[in-house]
Amino acid sequence: MKTIDSIPISKISRASRLVSTGAKVGVNYLKYYGDKMVNSEAEAKERLNQNNAEDIYDSLKTLKGSALKVAQMLSMEKSILPQAYVEKFSLSQFSVPPLSPPLVIKTFKKYFGKHPEDLFDTFNATSVNAASIGQVHIAEKNGKKFAVKIQYPGVAESIASDLALVKPIAIKMFNIKGKDSDKYFKEVENKLTEETNYILEVEQSKAVVEACKHIPNLKFPKYYSDLSSERIITMDYMKGEHLSEFVTHNTDEDLANQLGQALWDFYMFQIHNLRKVHADPHPGNFLISASGDLIALDFGCMKTIPEDFYMPYFELAEKECIDNPKLFTEKLYELEILRPDDSDEEIKFFSAMFHELLSLFTKPFHVEEFDFSNPDFFNQISEMGQRYSKSTELRNMNGNRGSKHFIYINRTFFGLYNLMFDLKSKNVKINNFKTL
Repeated sequence: MKTIDSIPISKISRASRLVSTGAKVGVNYLKYYGDKMVNSEAEAKERLNQNNAEDIYDSLKTLKGSALKVAQMLSMEKSILPQAYVEKFSLSQFSVPPLSPPLVIKTFKKYFGKHPEDLFDTFNATSVNAASIGQVHIAEKNGKKFAVKIQYPGVAESIASDLALVKPIAIKMFNIKGKDSDKYFKEVENKLTEETNYILEVEQSKAVVEACKHIPNLKFPKYYSDLSSERIITMDYMKGEHLSEFVTHNTDEDLANQLGQALWDFYMFQIHNLRKVHADPHPGNFLISASGDLIALDFGCMKTIPEDFYMPYFELAEKECIDNPKLFTEKLYELEILRPDDSDEEIKFFSAMFHELLSLFTKPFHVEEFDFSNPDFFNQISEMGQRYSKSTELRNMNGNRGSKHFIYINRTFFGLYNLMFDLKSKNVKINNFKTL
């Protein structure tokens, strides 16, 4: 894969890159208008989506940082984005052009004050894995193999300006209105800032490993504070296959069920016992070992769940609450889904919308065991998402809905559900975490 010798760091250079991408998207639309005159509109629209997805991703992968992280987050929204975008943006999960070896050495020396070979016996300056915020290198010391994650230069300093650039797109895509909409962007900015603090990530990683090490068929790397810094993390090198690659060839149903149970237990234990959760559940953060264990990586994005959000959120998921109109409405207000300034029309519309959504989305929590391999469940979620994304009625209303905590908690559940479906896990014991 081609490497990158420099990353645009200044606000002006990063904005210029996005402006030039906007110009390419404009040209794609001109082609689309001509294309649909000689071909079917569906074919023309598919080509438009493919061209736009490619041009936008090509721009974001050179910018890296929070701009690329937003693409990674959007790649999990399979019910919102066209398939062409999902496929292209999914590459940001674990496959983007890495920094060139000379830039890696320069960056390492800047962040650690030493040449990598002053710390390790050997250090491979060619990356084995590159993602949105950092890339991973293999090193050895005293016969032991390590994975060393190095943050891209300028990522931490450009978060606020990057989000300001993508904010207009997000506002349009999710129909966010209202003077308090900034709370959502501040939540994302704060989380991305935390993700660039590798000292915090090492602390969080150690805490998660210690709390969850008892969960069967789940493994973690060990983290090394003395070989880490604010922009560099050193951990055990874990050998395994990316989950997204594993699911393309796995035919062992028992293994799929075992991995799915481990993944589900891991998330339920964190949420209900720790009131914290690994809020970045995409395939690039999980490996499958040769012995059939699930390996969890990358704890930069940890979401703390406040008690005053946790309680109504999971009460709303209970079937008794969904079936009780008065209680259901109370929880919608408690979670800021319904607002005091809503019109009667908005109250009626959003009450019905969230009742339909939650009746479907919470199904796994209403049974003892759930079959995540069933495509009907996921097709219904996808169909509902597509329907509401095209709703002119919804577009005319204020989409600024829900507590800021929904952003990462809902993202966690969407990502978890998708991973469970990818694994084709059946007979998953929903409350198994309570007995661990």
